[in-house]
Amino acid sequence: MIQTIRKAWGIPELRKKIIFTLLILLIFRIGNAITVPYVDVGLLETYLDQMGGTILGLYNVMSGGAFAQATVFALSIQPYINASIIIQLLTVAIPALERLAKDGGEEGRKKIQSITRYTTVGIAILQAVGYYFMMRNYNLLASDATGIWPALVIVVSFIAGSSFVMRMGEQVTEFGIGNGISILLFAGIVSRFPRMVGDIITGLGYYNNPLTDEMKASMSETQIAAYENAALAPWMVPVILIGMLALVVFIVFISNAERRLPVQYAKRVVGRKMYGGQSTHIPIKVNMSGVMPVIFASALASIPGTIGGFFPNLYNPDLHPFAAPFLGMFSTNGWVYAAIYLLLIIAFNYFYVAMQYNPVEIANNLRNNNGTIPGYRPGKPTSDFITKVLGKITFIGAVFLGIVAVLPIVLGTVTGVNISLGGTSLLIVVGVALDTSRSLESYMLMRHHKGFLE
Repeated sequence: MIQTIRKAWGIPELRKKIIFTLLILLIFRIGNAITVPYVDVGLLETYLDQMGGTILGLYNVMSGGAFAQATVFALSIQPYINASIIIQLLTVAIPALERLAKDGGEEGRKKIQSITRYTTVGIAILQAVGYYFMMRNYNLLASDATGIWPALVIVVSFIAGSSFVMRMGEQVTEFGIGNGISILLFAGIVSRFPRMVGDIITGLGYYNNPLTDEMKASMSETQIAAYENAALAPWMVPVILIGMLALVVFIVFISNAERRLPVQYAKRVVGRKMYGGQSTHIPIKVNMSGVMPVIFASALASIPGTIGGFFPNLYNPDLHPFAAPFLGMFSTNGWVYAAIYLLLIIAFNYFYVAMQYNPVEIANNLRNNNGTIPGYRPGKPTSDFITKVLGKITFIGAVFLGIVAVLPIVLGTVTGVNISLGGTSLLIVVGVALDTSRSLESYMLMRHHKGFLE
């Protein structure tokens, strides 16, 4: 593999793409280190640590911790992802957008991309304004952050940063390696890995140095509980490492798995030449929907916790005897949350696959091109067969996504360690790594070199 990387670096065109991608990643990391003025970062980090199981916590993980530090790139690519999902859903619901996507060609693709950009800016404006008011309402701003000027500086910085990140992602897609948005998301998530390692080391230190009576006397009950919960036994470290490694292997295996439906094309004579007669297949990937169902489910399952985070009194059983136990069930460390999370992932996976894959359209295309699936007549029998196979594959993919998303929660509950690289993050990291490897593989194959994955 090292020899292959050396050959890849020796290709001038490929070397320029790699260097360009690395430079964009460097700019992205520098932007994540520049803090927006008029924000008390210490108070903000403390507050968002308490909101780990909410939408805000999800945003913080996706941004690589930039959201909790209120950097210029705090919103990261979340507005773009949300805009892409919205436009994708509208493309199915609005006939004009559907025609533009299917029949518009390159010009239609550019128009949809332009609409996505404007939608991204609009979502960034809403998120930036909401982020500012959240910080103001919870006294997370600096003492001198009064008046309209600090508000404008904070909001405009977030909007400009999000727009700049979107542009960097598009430039990587055009001039770099792989999908730019995915690579930036990959970089943000991976940047949290050192923090996870640091939490493990700190937990081992707490375990080896238990609290004495004198130390407990100088600490509050909350501090004592946090210290004891953070303590990590040495035997938990190999459990975490083995679990993460097994999960990565499992993700790689399922991500590459597919069901191939055989297709036979009939022979036909055009003039003096004979066409057709080939045998091919229709690939149906097990994980067809990618990470989208997990993102949808995370956002929906975290709504009760988000509401509770904005209204802390709801957790008081004396004031709210019904709301307090109800919100407690949606704790990210609870089994009820894990079960609801799993069911939502399965439901969204079926929904997303249904939007992306149309068996009737595939059957009609096969019939129009004189193609058939052996053993099934063209038309409705072929469509019914594809629907049946698709249902089974979708169920397997849904169970896979559910296991990957829920297993880190279970592992974190058992070990007491906050695993930053959770199910959603691992899916994104492994998926982007595989896609980037395939991109490099294609460049190498075009130049008759050995493949990157060999």
